[in-house]
Amino acid sequence: MSIYNWQKADWPHFHYDLSQSQDTLLAIAEQTGLIQGKLVHLSEDAQTETYINILIEEALNTSKIEGEYLNLSDIRSSIRNKLGLHKARLPVQDKRAQDIIELLFDVRKTFKQKLTEEKLCAWHLMLFSHSQNFNLKIGAWRQGKEPMQIVSSHSGRWIVHYEAPPAKTVPKEMIAFIDWFNKTAPGQAKEIKFAAVRAAITHLYFESIHPFEDGNGRIGRALSEKALSQGFGYPILFSLSQAIELDKNAYYTALHAASKSNEISEWIKYFVTLILTAQKELEKQINFILKKSAFFDRYHKDLNARELKVIERMLKEGINGFEGGMSAKKYMAITATSKATATRDLQHLLTIAAVTQTGSGPSVRYQLNL
Repeated sequence: MSIYNWQKADWPHFHYDLSQSQDTLLAIAEQTGLIQGKLVHLSEDAQTETYINILIEEALNTSKIEGEYLNLSDIRSSIRNKLGLHKARLPVQDKRAQDIIELLFDVRKTFKQKLTEEKLCAWHLMLFSHSQNFNLKIGAWRQGKEPMQIVSSHSGRWIVHYEAPPAKTVPKEMIAFIDWFNKTAPGQAKEIKFAAVRAAITHLYFESIHPFEDGNGRIGRALSEKALSQGFGYPILFSLSQAIELDKNAYYTALHAASKSNEISEWIKYFVTLILTAQKELEKQINFILKKSAFFDRYHKDLNARELKVIERMLKEGINGFEGGMSAKKYMAITATSKATATRDLQHLLTIAAVTQTGSGPSVRYQLNL
């Protein structure tokens, strides 16, 4: 029978050695300064675009980790509605997108506030306000005598990966967790010096209790963002969930290992590396937006309406580029123009060095030259 961290005599007194994490913690501090320096060079519109892109990544990936695949258009519309960027509200078909955006906005808006049971339950209500699961207890700690287990099926049998504390102990556990979170905040009695370390412990501690019937992963990651934002002094822009999704197996392996002991040096080492990865992904986003701005500064006077439409469509794909590259056939579909016109436009873009070309003949493809 497995013995979990909460079953040990030293629970919840986590202990750790930061010697193997010091270089990463230093890199996080350096990366924070680098990102702040680059953000200064973004226009107000570009900063808004960066904010929207990061929220999109977080909403998509925090949901994907839990097996929910949300529509990108619904997420984008939910964000733009929340920011009031349109006179009329944009339609949102999948209300789950609207729910996760409500949560992410509230996490950022209220990051300075102390954590309370009421706030956590309010987040749960936001997350599941349009849930079709009428048996789900929303906005309250889990109840019942059945154990809360994380399981998977393999070769026809169920494998238990983790079992959380009994529901009857959750209220007491959460009082202790909330008290710990508030006392370890910047300037408080038991302040944890490194925001990344506090975020790592926050996530593990919360996931170990698993206080809700559903949504613990998403709210646990939101709590890590709150811890980081309190440490940095402003709402973080990067997406932890995007970094997790890059190697989800490593996340589950680290979390599973950490659930067996209250000596969590390896977990902290993993999580602070995750934060650094998230920061580097943000830097890529900023670099992309800076390059995009420079691209338009250089070429906007040379582009006709068709070319501009195609370029804007290609840029919608973000830092990963337009999948498969642009072809004459795709150009014709986007602009509703003839093959001759599409070919002429693409040759013009190539001549002015706005695009690069790969392949030849029917296989020729174009990518933006950022």
